[in-house]
Amino acid sequence: MANVKTVIDEWAVKDLEDGSSLKIAVLGCTELGNESRPGIQVIYMGTIINYEPLFVERLAYQAHKAGVDEYLLESYSWMVHEDQYIKNSLVLGFPLKAKVEVKTRSSKPIIKEYNLPFEV
Repeated sequence: MANVKTVIDEWAVKDLEDGSSLKIAVLGCTELGNESRPGIQVIYMGTIINYEPLFVERLAYQAHKAGVDEYLLESYSWMVHEDQYIKNSLVLGFPLKAKVEVKTRSSKPIIKEYNLPFEV
C-alpha cells in the first residue's frame, strides 16, 4: 500500500514588522519510518519532522532521562532569535502529542498540539 498523506492543519503567523509570515503544515501519513506505520509530519521553512514510532520512542526515552513531560526538539526547531521562533516538542502522556509553538516579532506565541496516532 502506498503512503497516503492528508492535511491535518495548515496555518501561518504573520509578522507585522516586515510583512513576512511563518507557515506550518501538519500532515497525517499512513506509512512513516522503517516500520511503515501511521504518523504525522510537521513541515515548516523547508524542514520536515516525521513523528513516527521509532523516532518518538527515542524522544520519549530522552524525555524520561531528562525528567521532563515536554521534550523540546532543539535540532528540529528554528530558534535563532528570541523574539521570532518555531519550537517543536514531544508532549508525553496519553495520547502522545506533537507540539508546535510559533512566534513572530509582532505576535504572541501561538501554540498548537496534535495527537499522535500511536503509543510507545
